[in-house]
Amino acid sequence: MGGYFDQADHRRLLVEYPLGEAFLAGPARLSRDALRDLQERRFRQVLARAWQVPFYARRWRASGLEPADVRSLDDLGKLPSFSKADLMRSIDEHPPFGDYHGRDGHPEWNLVMHTTSGTTGQPQPIYYGAWDREVQNALLARAYLLQGLRPEDVVHSVYGFGMVNGGHYVREAVLHFTDCLLLPAGTGLETRSEQQVALMRRFRATVLVGFIDYIKRLAEVARESGIEPARDLAVRMISGHIGQESREAVTELWGEVEIFDWYGVGDTGIVAAEAPDRDGRYIWEDAHLVEIVDPDSGAAQADGTPGNICVTVLFKNTVYPIVRFDTNDVSAILPGRGTLLPGFRRLTGFQGRSDNMVKLRGINIYPTAIGAHLAADKAAGGEYVCRVAREGSREVMNVVVELAPGVAASEEIRTRLAELLRQRLGVEVGVELAEPGETAPFTEIEQRQKPIRLIDER
Repeated sequence: MGGYFDQADHRRLLVEYPLGEAFLAGPARLSRDALRDLQERRFRQVLARAWQVPFYARRWRASGLEPADVRSLDDLGKLPSFSKADLMRSIDEHPPFGDYHGRDGHPEWNLVMHTTSGTTGQPQPIYYGAWDREVQNALLARAYLLQGLRPEDVVHSVYGFGMVNGGHYVREAVLHFTDCLLLPAGTGLETRSEQQVALMRRFRATVLVGFIDYIKRLAEVARESGIEPARDLAVRMISGHIGQESREAVTELWGEVEIFDWYGVGDTGIVAAEAPDRDGRYIWEDAHLVEIVDPDSGAAQADGTPGNICVTVLFKNTVYPIVRFDTNDVSAILPGRGTLLPGFRRLTGFQGRSDNMVKLRGINIYPTAIGAHLAADKAAGGEYVCRVAREGSREVMNVVVELAPGVAASEEIRTRLAELLRQRLGVEVGVELAEPGETAPFTEIEQRQKPIRLIDER
């Protein structure tokens, strides 16, 4: 079948998953009926491939299903969803690679392997074939171009390298599908934060991509070095993972830059992206089927109701097909239609992880979403970590909040932040105040793509 790029077939890829003006004139203009027909055709290909993979055949037959039982998208709900826990069980039972990669019998297929970061447990292997790897790269480039990426831009990426997918994925997307210059700096572990700021200044980086927590940290490092980001750096656009974070907090640090959010996970690649209309995160529905399901029952949720994002990837029809992957990431489908791409549904921002949820007195708390609440008070510096412990028969949570530079700790501030969180969360939590930088050893913000926000001491 040839080498990697022969199997990727960029010429065909860009016809089926176009970018830029070709995307806006093509998939973005499809009627709902035409889009459904496209999804049906691609779904049937993925479904046929998945039945050939032991992981799916075993699980689906255990649910009493045979291939004839699932013929169209109307039957999608008959198939059981799966999560990272099921993949890790597959690895335990079929070491060392599990039985979900689907390469058995196809040694000619090029295989790319990365892992998750291990933020919520053991790193999980993720597999890609050449075709689906390059499709997901193109879909990320589609988002960047829609958000306003220009050929003359210098893109500074703070996604991590090593075994995790992030840095490699972004590097491939920018280099294979745009004309931009890329500065692949990585995390603070790979390129010290002070050096990252110096690189951005020296090479006049105009676009910054990465996780928002570390992007905010870089602005603080710049100021500590006497560099004012809005005045001394050329960054005009930030594209990363914003979720429910306050845009105000970012612009206060970086100036009046364009800020865009996008959502995806390592297994699926990019699923949805914010566009210049700022009207939710448009789902790439020519490439993904997205359901919102109840974290406990798995039942489909109505538009506007939060639940787990469950994804079927319509282009993964070789290595590791993905049918109803429950990401455990919480979001919701926005009701109605967006203004820029009315044919595509939209997600709200990332609201937390259901498998990293803390239940306090019957209230669900998502530690990764607390930063958005703290942003409402200028005394909070943006960094925090949650500690959960058991006191007698009940669980308690204390939020260690870093103060903004120049703000002195006081009981008045602590009480005010505690009341803010009580109102926003619906339950009382403790608040401890910390000086700038004091939570870094616990969040590992300088070393990780996604900082640790929950320390479980139960």
